[in-house]
Amino acid sequence: MHTIKLFFIFSLLIIQGEVWSAGFPASYYQIDDTARQKETFIAYMKTLVDKGNRDILKEREFVTQFFAKAVPDAFRGLNQKNVGALIALRNKYKIENLFDREAYYHSIDTVPVSLAIAQASLESGWGKSRFAREANNLFGHWTYSGVGLMPQNRSDGRTHMIRIFSSLQKSVDGYLLNLNTNSAYEEFRQKRYEIHREGKVYTGMDASKTMIHYSELKREYIKMLQEMIEQNNLLVYDKQ
Repeated sequence: MHTIKLFFIFSLLIIQGEVWSAGFPASYYQIDDTARQKETFIAYMKTLVDKGNRDILKEREFVTQFFAKAVPDAFRGLNQKNVGALIALRNKYKIENLFDREAYYHSIDTVPVSLAIAQASLESGWGKSRFAREANNLFGHWTYSGVGLMPQNRSDGRTHMIRIFSSLQKSVDGYLLNLNTNSAYEEFRQKRYEIHREGKVYTGMDASKTMIHYSELKREYIKMLQEMIEQNNLLVYDKQ
């Protein structure tokens, strides 16, 4: 099946609320052609990441509209419902100052689709890992809540578990929020902010250089990400 056709089908299913909410269907794992299975994975991931990014852009647009009204009025007579929504975003994105507009723009922004697909592919083994199958965890997210999957061969002294998500979309949304809030990815956000201010596209290749703290493999992980992006021609999705 052609990739563009796959994108159309997955997009339509998401609109109808019918995409594999609990995880990849059994039919995905029955695809015996490696190239076709990868094509299917990429198409599906693009749809999920696009949805997550659209939600982020809606939040960003709210921030823009809020300050467009509040600044000329010197923050007098603010709509309390809108203030409550801004407080919710401040808490979600860990913004220190409620009325620091630029801080919101640093954190509330999209993640390159190519980067997300490359990391999901690496971290989940193209959706075939135990974490992806049993926990809808596509990005290797840990949790210390005591609730999750026990990692096999976990080192002595470690207490982390593998976080369980109710759907693959939740896993993607958690990944996007992680990159937009975690202090380990401040360089990722700063470079994105600078590039977007110049009106340029922030590509997965640009972003991959800032993923030094994502894996214990450090620079080797960055190399793996870049190879994944190049070998699967993922940069084309950052231009759409």
